[in-house]
Amino acid sequence: MNLPEWMTPNLGVFIAVGGIAGLAALGVVVFNNAVRSALCLVVSFFMLAFLYFTLGAEMIGILQIVVYTGAIMVLFLFVIMLLNLGSVRSLIEARDPKMILGGAFGLGMALLLGAQVLVPLSTINETRAPSDFGSPQSIGYGLFSTYIYPFEIASILLLLGIVGSILLAKRRI
Repeated sequence: MNLPEWMTPNLGVFIAVGGIAGLAALGVVVFNNAVRSALCLVVSFFMLAFLYFTLGAEMIGILQIVVYTGAIMVLFLFVIMLLNLGSVRSLIEARDPKMILGGAFGLGMALLLGAQVLVPLSTINETRAPSDFGSPQSIGYGLFSTYIYPFEIASILLLLGIVGSILLAKRRI
């Protein structure tokens, strides 16, 4: 695949964007304000999309922006507005020893995951995917040839869900 000059994988750019994405993801958990957490989540989603673009997976990057940053974040912001969280003091919990146990358990799971996934991945030195893997053309061809029936069934189920939600909403009025 012939990528533009600015999209060729560069380790420094990858580490910088990955670091920003990691800090933004940490901000989602650390901030007490729900709006600030949501904004950190938006930054994290955009940085992940940029990582996908730099790795040559344009389709996944576009889907990341459209689906997650667009649709899911609108849903999160509606929930934040509907909840009307009020003061932060009502959300602060007292210290609990279970939090330390949960943190230690989470760290142990992260180390186990790293040992089971990252160590075997370090031995890989060649790619097995074809050059057009993940391109919009190959995804479109796969959706409308091999997976046409599951694609159409999913679209009919989504349409039925929309019609059902409209009927339920109209019945209440």
